[in-house]
Amino acid sequence: MTNIIRIGIDTSKSVFQLHGVDASERPVLRKQLSRREMIRFFEKLPPTVVAIEACGASHHWARLLGSFGHEVKLIAPQLAKPYVKRGKNDAADAEALCEAMSRPTMRFVPAKTPDQQAALMLVGMRARLIKRRTQLANAIRGFAAEFGVTTATGMCRIEPLLETIAADETIPALARELFALHAEEYGALKCEIERVEEKLMAWHRSNECSQRLAKIPGVGPIGASFLMMKTPDPRLFKSGRDFAAWMGLTPKDHSTAGKTRLGGITRAGDELLRSTLIVGATAVIGHVRRTRGRNASPWLLGLLDRKKPKLVAVALANKIARIAWKMMVSGEQYHRSTTRAVQAAAA
Repeated sequence: MTNIIRIGIDTSKSVFQLHGVDASERPVLRKQLSRREMIRFFEKLPPTVVAIEACGASHHWARLLGSFGHEVKLIAPQLAKPYVKRGKNDAADAEALCEAMSRPTMRFVPAKTPDQQAALMLVGMRARLIKRRTQLANAIRGFAAEFGVTTATGMCRIEPLLETIAADETIPALARELFALHAEEYGALKCEIERVEEKLMAWHRSNECSQRLAKIPGVGPIGASFLMMKTPDPRLFKSGRDFAAWMGLTPKDHSTAGKTRLGGITRAGDELLRSTLIVGATAVIGHVRRTRGRNASPWLLGLLDRKKPKLVAVALANKIARIAWKMMVSGEQYHRSTTRAVQAAAA
């Protein structure tokens, strides 16, 4: 086994498929191991390069195998898929990972530390709770409409709506009792979200770079925390445009025969981070409209005159991502000159 130079691992909960090659690129290892067998195998194996698909538990395996002296490289699934020759099985996936790792232009995912994973767990928990709250609020509105009770849009209207229903004796007693159960569930969810957001704000206040990013219009503490938690080392990106492209905020390229054809944004990367920046950009646009453009940049006002608001929000989110990358790399504070420098680079 000392002549193995690369190993690709297709991971699962309990079964692991290995594919290894020697210096002549000949397959010398094709083996399926259980979880314990795989750990013992790599403990005894001399240090080598290992490729794992960046999926569930992959960062744990990268840290564990790295502690044995191996060099572990995580590959995004969409980048390894083209190397699957035929069919879809564990052995073909492991071989594809081994082959993809050898390409000189292959991009790899940095392994996260346990502290980074804990912070991401906080973000995921908040997103799950907010999703549940939205689902519950929609259910309450739907049930209330069946009894002719409606209210304006906005999450702040749900509790007054429940109070109105509880006081309305024209609604059957059974329905009011069920609405009371919904009110209890809604209140419990609200308390859980507040507890999670308190922990998120504490993390934000303890991170100097997150506090600087929060000063960018349209980012705020939540967006700044997401940027710091979900972004790998910003120096891995050559420019702010590469950072925005990693986030999925750049247009799809369908160019051919010398003709440039650009479509909608790629939507690659982390969906929660991208949507948070777009929501923040939408809030900035709303503020500009309410104040009739006072203190707004000419670039933004010009876009609003020519384009639809949703397109402008995506363009502004792209710009925010570039500014955030510049600030993370340089350590600068946010100021107008940073924005002008990013605009000049984009031009």
